[in-house]
Amino acid sequence: MSTDYHVEFKTFLYSVPHNLIRQQVDLRATARTIEIFHRGKRVAVHQRRYGGARHGTDPDHMPSSHRRYAEWTPDRFRRWAASIGPQTEGLVIAILSSRPHPEQGFRTCLGVLRLFRDIEPNRAEAVSARADEIGGLNCKSIASLLANHKAARHSTEPTAIVDHANLRGPDYFH
Repeated sequence: MSTDYHVEFKTFLYSVPHNLIRQQVDLRATARTIEIFHRGKRVAVHQRRYGGARHGTDPDHMPSSHRRYAEWTPDRFRRWAASIGPQTEGLVIAILSSRPHPEQGFRTCLGVLRLFRDIEPNRAEAVSARADEIGGLNCKSIASLLANHKAARHSTEPTAIVDHANLRGPDYFH
């Protein structure tokens, strides 16, 4: 039985059409191929793998909402981030390498790069550097840094120094 649109054989995962989620399928393995059958009809065939990537997904087996993600690669996100600047590229690389599988960081990278879409590159670079420095490798942390950076940049009022009995320092010793 398949709980997603993959079946497992000898630690490798092979895709089946997404409409067969949770359906009983049969598998026939030869030295070169993996064939998957549903109710006696062959629904998928894959070249058998003995090494390399654990997942093998035929894009036609994905729901249409997932197919657009199939075109995403770590290098695509790295290049997009590099177009903003080296700090943002470093942040994206850190996000992708912090996950067991780089693909698990794609949505975070997309969210971060969308946050940066409408701001100046130097501001995105400053936020990226700070996020990487503190380990804020998720979209919520980066959005918070971005909001704080915006507040700090737009605060033009001077900070008032208040004389208070609990203040200490060379100017406050009487």
